[in-house]
Amino acid sequence: MGFGFGGANPGEPGYKGAMKLISWNVNGIRAVHKKGLVDFLKRQEPHVVCFQETKCQKGQLGPEFHEMLGYNTYWACATRKGYSGVATFARVEPKDVEYGIGIEKYDSEGRIVVTRHPQFLLYNIYFPNGGSGPERHQFKQDFLRDIRAHLKKKLSEGEQIVVVGDYNVAFQDIDVYDPIGLSNESGFLPEEREWFAGFLDIGFVDTFRHLHPDVTDRYTWWDYRKLARIGNRGWRIDYICVSQGLADKVVHADILDHIEGSDHCPVLVEIKE
Repeated sequence: MGFGFGGANPGEPGYKGAMKLISWNVNGIRAVHKKGLVDFLKRQEPHVVCFQETKCQKGQLGPEFHEMLGYNTYWACATRKGYSGVATFARVEPKDVEYGIGIEKYDSEGRIVVTRHPQFLLYNIYFPNGGSGPERHQFKQDFLRDIRAHLKKKLSEGEQIVVVGDYNVAFQDIDVYDPIGLSNESGFLPEEREWFAGFLDIGFVDTFRHLHPDVTDRYTWWDYRKLARIGNRGWRIDYICVSQGLADKVVHADILDHIEGSDHCPVLVEIKE
């Protein structure tokens, strides 16, 4: 199956002087590559694209993939092969790159790449899934606490920050298809929603809700096992959030829910200079 492009794409380039940023949990970048990833990137022409759950090492895609697109690529790979992993592709080489946040239990799972761009620090993050049992639930809660503390410190130092990725948390009732039925599910638990509220309170803005505060039935993940994309029984758990100093520079935010190839779809933002 290839990508379902449909008709005219509202996320195509068109905002002069704006940086176009795409984030996508690809659930295996090699599999998505076979389904037309290069064509998707050529069509969208993002300045920066951030992938989560790459499930591979950089060299496994081959040099022709990178040369074809003309991106500088930065990979955080898990110690365990075929698991987790994030990658940031940037047309203009970042001023600085960091892999992880200096906490081994997270960094060994390849969850974070940080790149410095002229206007902001960009955090590409694959937040843990806590649904497999009590141990991973606690791991996720620890991660949420520690990443918020890390980002709060960066904000206090005067940084402007963009945080993209699969957060594995839905925040508002309108971010899931069945808020009552899912209220005890990992990813929509009260403590996780409370964490998201606290994350916004330290100085972040959810770009999609900033521009589309009341829009419903727009999701970024659908459960494969339940064939949930049929009928749009989804969750909005993939975000591009920006520090408050960047909010007024956001000129476009969208969910590319017509794009297939993964159980997640890409999300997009354009930030003017």
